[in-house]
Amino acid sequence: MKSSLTFAILALFSISELVADDKGKLIFEDSFQRTESQEKTDEPGNGWGTNSKSRAQGHKQVDLRDGAMYIFTHEEADHAASVTHPTEFNNGSVKLRFMLEDERDKLGLNFADLQCKEVHAGHLFMTQISVKEVLLQDLKTGNMRLDIREARQAKKPLSAEQSSALEGKSKKVSHSLQVGKWYEVEVTIKGDQLSVAIDGKTIGTLSSPGIAHPTKSMLRLAVPRNAVVDDVKIWRNQ
Repeated sequence: MKSSLTFAILALFSISELVADDKGKLIFEDSFQRTESQEKTDEPGNGWGTNSKSRAQGHKQVDLRDGAMYIFTHEEADHAASVTHPTEFNNGSVKLRFMLEDERDKLGLNFADLQCKEVHAGHLFMTQISVKEVLLQDLKTGNMRLDIREARQAKKPLSAEQSSALEGKSKKVSHSLQVGKWYEVEVTIKGDQLSVAIDGKTIGTLSSPGIAHPTKSMLRLAVPRNAVVDDVKIWRNQ
């Protein structure tokens, strides 16, 4: 009797753990176990898109090899390489493995809604990982808000309201990574909070209004130089 009761308690505990750890519905995953039919232009497959045609004169910026996706910005590109995939969630999370091969490399996970016309190119918020720090930013109500971006592009001084709007919209957290080593990053969005964990340890969080934008319809992997990505998973929790 005692053993049966103990088993029941343990079973209930295990169920509660599963519920607590539930990320929602897995809506996408990719382990890049495929090859390309040619090597001249981007062919990432599985619903991925790139900005190579519009920003790099069509030059290849994505290479699938060794079961991973190698992203690099071509020397003739006028913008960082951007590799995109639909997300379609309000709350959710993205997990992937990544490697930076040089101290100058960075990997950005940028969430966007192209139907949002209040901001440049649909930018909502992002996290950017380098070998020294992790950056978290609300772009919708911060740097990419149309009037703020336009003023900066024109090199005009920001108004008092615009300067105030930028306060608290960005956070940098020191965190050291090794070049040439694989890590796992998980980005979680819940309400107005963005949380970033590397190898299971929370590195930083940011709470800001732009993060609560109801539709995160696109994930952009933004790479200003080089980065390697593998085992991408996307969950929708709402």
